[in-house]
Amino acid sequence: MGTLTIRMQDAAHERLRELARTRRVSVNKLIEELSIAALAEFDAETHFRVRAARGDTKRGLALLAKLDRAGKGRVRRKTVAADARKSEKRGSI
Repeated sequence: MGTLTIRMQDAAHERLRELARTRRVSVNKLIEELSIAALAEFDAETHFRVRAARGDTKRGLALLAKLDRAGKGRVRRKTVAADARKSEKRGSI
């Protein structure tokens, strides 16, 4: 396991301490959890950017429009899953 020393404003440090207290973890554990979440977010974004670069823009936008029509945030899972499988078989999106 590596060691990391960081410098930050006293006010930010105190807020992190308070957040750690409310979560009942150490500041070190809090920083570890926040770092893991940031890395997961970065990995997901990278994954989708790579897929988007390989995909067909028109088909991708059509799929997003279909999702939007499916219920303003609610997705008809069977239809979307079938569309995703078709897209992957064709090598797009």
